[in-house]
Amino acid sequence: QVQLVESGGGLVQAGGSLTLSCAASGRTFSSYAMAWFRQAPQKEREFVAAITWSTGITYYADSVKGRFTISRDNAKNTVYLQMNSLKPEDTAVYYCAAAESWTRSSRYYPRGYDYWGQGTQVTVSS
Repeated sequence: QVQLVESGGGLVQAGGSLTLSCAASGRTFSSYAMAWFRQAPQKEREFVAAITWSTGITYYADSVKGRFTISRDNAKNTVYLQMNSLKPEDTAVYYCAAAESWTRSSRYYPRGYDYWGQGTQVTVSS
């Protein structure tokens, strides 16, 4: 019903910047919010940032506040994640997700999202 495709991952050095994109198609009108999660090998998939489509309200994990910025272009049905001051611990596969609805307790967890992209690798070298 909703298809998500991430792009923009790659290799960067510590302190560098990278911008990820997530293009949404299909029944995008049914999505309330979009989010970025990331998952490193042997680790749980963790919340990074989220944004509501209509109002543009943003949410961030403490680990990325002040460094990452989530934004959206409604006309293009695209969500972005601008990542600055990258650290080696930011290395992970980054996933885009869409939620039809949220609760305060579910928005920060994978179970709160209905659709997922295939992921894009971000590697930060030191």
